[in-house]
Amino acid sequence: MLAEEMALAETISDEWQARLQEELPEHSPATRNSIVRWLVGEDTSRFDGLDATQRQIIAQAMDYRYRILRQRYLGMLPEKAYKGLIQRLSNLFLIRNKIRTWIALSRDRQRTVVDVLEEVIQELLQNDRYMQQQVAWIAQCTRDARLRNALLLASTEEYCLRPIRNQPLLCYRFVNYLRRTQKGGMTQVPTDDFIRLVSEEISPDDSEGSVSLLDSRAVDEYLDAQADLEQQELRNSVQQRFEAYLIEKNVDPQAVNWLRLYLQGRSQEAIAKELNMEVKQIYRLREKVSYHAVKVFASKTQADLVAAWLGNQPKSEN
Repeated sequence: MLAEEMALAETISDEWQARLQEELPEHSPATRNSIVRWLVGEDTSRFDGLDATQRQIIAQAMDYRYRILRQRYLGMLPEKAYKGLIQRLSNLFLIRNKIRTWIALSRDRQRTVVDVLEEVIQELLQNDRYMQQQVAWIAQCTRDARLRNALLLASTEEYCLRPIRNQPLLCYRFVNYLRRTQKGGMTQVPTDDFIRLVSEEISPDDSEGSVSLLDSRAVDEYLDAQADLEQQELRNSVQQRFEAYLIEKNVDPQAVNWLRLYLQGRSQEAIAKELNMEVKQIYRLREKVSYHAVKVFASKTQADLVAAWLGNQPKSEN
């Protein structure tokens, strides 16, 4: 099995060598060899026992990393390549909004999204096990400092953009960063690194005391706000799916309207007035929708949430 695994890795390496020779003729054979090693990776056991579908998935992942490297970092000046990475990541809608929310809640509102993002990336490189493995592997792939930098930036971008529950992985690393910095601040970074860090406390003048740049209260408020936001997004998603279910099952022509008004906190009497129906009809409609929600729909999705909405309602008095 080991021989088959190595043979497959060699076959993939040969395929990439041929492709890079055609697409990157301006680069030296040593550079192309280093890129191939980086793409194939240190752990060739992942090629063990792959079927055609799995091999295609790995091939697509390798092609994606290669395109990031070639289009954005290969041959670029290190400073320009790094600025391009930060710019692309800071333009992500979700991460930009998360960081802006944090800045708005903190006492240091002079910082920018780029300032905070640089700190998050540095924290990622220092503490994330996967990225530490990538740094070590890249060091084995090449001694060329500029190529090392390009490979590291490409690896960082690809990793940060990996989708986790419909959000870029970077969003979760940002929250982890807040939790870590709340506890103890950041470590010192060599001055020749491209990524600038702000330590937890600075003291412009000893007589003035220290100024906290990482407000622990703001962190707590931010995390609470994010939890509330995620819960609301979940409610909205479940509501939309349940409305589609009510329409598909023809539960009642007014079922969706009743649900929307009910979730706004309206009383049954107010809903009856809004829908121009008798209160007795509204109570019957409520029971019908509640039955479908708890007995049928909730068994397929977010049972606790649906039950909290519609599960324990008083019986109507007919």
